[in-house]
Amino acid sequence: MTSQPAKAPAKLGRQPIKVLVVGSGAREHALCWKLAQSPRVAEIIVAPGNAGTVGGDRGGLAKVRNVALRPNELGAIVALASDEGVDLVLIGPEAPLGAGLVDALAAQGIHAFGPRRVAAQLECSKAFAKQFMQRHGIPTADAAIFEDLDEARQWLVDHDGPVVVKASGLAAGKGVVVADNREEADAALLRIMRDGIFGEAGETVLLEERMYGDEISVLAFCDGRTALPMPAAQDHKRIFEGDRGPNTGGMGAYAPTPLLDDAMLRRIHHEILLPVINGMRKEAYPYIGVLYAGIMLTETGPRVLEFNCRFGDPETEALMLLLDSDLAELLLACVEGRLRSDEVRWKTGAAATVVLASSGYPGSYAKGAAIEGIAQAEADADVRVFHGGTRWDGDTLRTAGGRVVAVSAYGVDLRDALAKAYVAADAISFDGKHLRRDIGWHALAKSPQPSQDNISQTGVPS
Repeated sequence: MTSQPAKAPAKLGRQPIKVLVVGSGAREHALCWKLAQSPRVAEIIVAPGNAGTVGGDRGGLAKVRNVALRPNELGAIVALASDEGVDLVLIGPEAPLGAGLVDALAAQGIHAFGPRRVAAQLECSKAFAKQFMQRHGIPTADAAIFEDLDEARQWLVDHDGPVVVKASGLAAGKGVVVADNREEADAALLRIMRDGIFGEAGETVLLEERMYGDEISVLAFCDGRTALPMPAAQDHKRIFEGDRGPNTGGMGAYAPTPLLDDAMLRRIHHEILLPVINGMRKEAYPYIGVLYAGIMLTETGPRVLEFNCRFGDPETEALMLLLDSDLAELLLACVEGRLRSDEVRWKTGAAATVVLASSGYPGSYAKGAAIEGIAQAEADADVRVFHGGTRWDGDTLRTAGGRVVAVSAYGVDLRDALAKAYVAADAISFDGKHLRRDIGWHALAKSPQPSQDNISQTGVPS
């Protein structure tokens, strides 16, 4: 979908609003859960949603209903938003952002929280992102970009040492191969460029310097001029304990992380987040939405691994438990260009998320197993179970995806949050249930009693 000129959106004033959330995962369930708490929100439509967002008649969320539209049905989503009189659209997954959904909504005068198509290339094209960072002096790994397989393989011959092979386009979080030697890198190139395992996403490939350190996620609310960071989180992408096995969409997360102090968060804000916002504005595509920076804390300082242009999953499931502000008001402040630091408040304490996956994920897996124990898991008021790959089959809840549910808990510190999350996770059962038992291990190894000093009550580095 090509970029379209925008109509001036209607002034919302202080009246109740109707929100459309696009997506079907645990991230979208968590966002709906937080939006439903806002007195400003009258109704939430989810396209397509999941078993956790069906509404209150099945123990779901008040104010919420699902509509059977897929995120890639852009025209139908725009028509739905127009016909329903939606005031604000919140887009969860990256693909509709890259396809221009925000542009299409803007053309109809509908507020949308998310970057327009050109700005979304920060996530949708790693080649674009790398060149953007080079133009604006944003710290990142050196990389070579290739569209020709033979040229890429020759580069490997000429450059010995470990490299990271990245498909430039969207590959559902699985398009990155960390190669320990030239043979592994060459095999990855052949799978991506010759065999086409990621389709068009792998037509352009980056061969990137391998960086070493702790990997963290810093997400920020952005209104085109301002970037206000959320508590720094850490995702666990590998399928098995000890960060072994293939990459997944994420097997768990926690926030805030004690792996960086206030000075480092301030540095990330000034050296990475603000230069992105300022660079986007200078290049005539102001960035509105969530800017998610995947960052490696190297010996020489923070360096960008990748950017995402939306809320992370599973980071969002933890962050929504920590957010003490009205999410709807924050989103409106962003789309109306009036975001202020005093509007973003965070709870003290910590939150942790443990993902329960289907056996075989991220490869092939069975669907349709009955899920039991969610009510027992949520008996603790500090626990929320956010649905991902779930569906209702009559009165039976069944698995319908690789990442089935995200069990999230709030605690006075990380140990407390993790303990609650694992007790709740063990209360849930389905055939083939798989989970990692070491979420938060990086933080626990480095800080036996994780400190909360690395994030202020506003979440903004001073």
